[in-house]
Amino acid sequence: MAGAADFDLYRPAEEHEALRESVRALAEAKIAPHAAEVDEEGRFPQEALDALVSNELHAVHVPEEFGGPGADALATVIVIEEVARVCASSSLIPAVNKLGSMPLVLSASKELKERYLAPLARGASMFSYCLSEPDAGSDAGGMKTRAVRDGDHYVLNGVKRWITNAGVSDFYTVMAVTDPEKRTRGGISAFVVEKDDEGVSFGAPERKLGIKGSPTREVYLDNVRIPAERMIGAEGTGFATAMRTLDHTRITIAAQALGIAQGALDYAKGYVRERKQFGKPVGDFQGVQFMLADMAMKLEAARQLTYAAAARSEREDADLTFFGAAAKCYASDAAMEITTDAVQLLGGYGYTRDYPVERMMRDAKITQIYEGTNQVQRIVMARNLP
Repeated sequence: MAGAADFDLYRPAEEHEALRESVRALAEAKIAPHAAEVDEEGRFPQEALDALVSNELHAVHVPEEFGGPGADALATVIVIEEVARVCASSSLIPAVNKLGSMPLVLSASKELKERYLAPLARGASMFSYCLSEPDAGSDAGGMKTRAVRDGDHYVLNGVKRWITNAGVSDFYTVMAVTDPEKRTRGGISAFVVEKDDEGVSFGAPERKLGIKGSPTREVYLDNVRIPAERMIGAEGTGFATAMRTLDHTRITIAAQALGIAQGALDYAKGYVRERKQFGKPVGDFQGVQFMLADMAMKLEAARQLTYAAAARSEREDADLTFFGAAAKCYASDAAMEITTDAVQLLGGYGYTRDYPVERMMRDAKITQIYEGTNQVQRIVMARNLP
């Protein structure tokens, strides 16, 4: 797939637009028909996983040398955006595969990359990311999960919370304290933990407002003994790797927000053209037109910022931290506003589960929260002003 040199900051090249068309067609045919059922039943969207794997769209970021498509950051954004347009839960398959495996891409040895990125690329496994804990969310310094060296192994103990796709994923990037004195200043290390490792177990799925098809569970580590070579990078570099990862993957949350918002806007546009009141389509009323114009304007502004951030992600520009946080923050705020307005435009119908916009509104909310709340994003931006 195309590299960063093949698109300018704000406008996708023809290859990216062709990718969008193909992903949209796939999503409409194979994922959209199951979206309402997945949400209603709170079940994992297996149909989406099968369709994405069959078309090599489940982990497009994996480099070619490890068997992946080697997609650039913008291509990854487009895949997530188009899947989220019809089903936010399903979009977390490519998004979290990138989140969970990005620490390896950034910091792991070639041997570790070959061991874990290759099965991810084949669709034989999924990846999750374990940073948050019951007492350590935005404040990673409160992390309590420990990894103690024991000869050629490390023994991990602790609890990770809010882990997306937990129990479904085979591999987990786990951040753990290796030096309690140093904490975030060199005391946290990153490891690959496998689902089948002795001592790994999972809590019950969380009962959530949205993204109900993507399981969110606690991950329990009870004397989990793993080989030392499963450490990602050098000891003490885990926190730095975690922060670098988020610089890249916050853009994928922006992409998810874009897709959710686009789906809501598309549905609302179609509805107001068909729905008639006072003898004419609702969309002919100026007040409704102004709402649609504002929705489209906010969405396009969010898209341009997200695509600009994707370009910086691909190049690893010095201002990536600011742009990643800005894209995630702005796009998710816009998605919440746009989906809420879509519900309003459908009136009473928008408030029912017979129409998809209420699901989209519920799904949009989490984009303002995970991978750092939007309040935290504003702190990150303020500390990294270009």
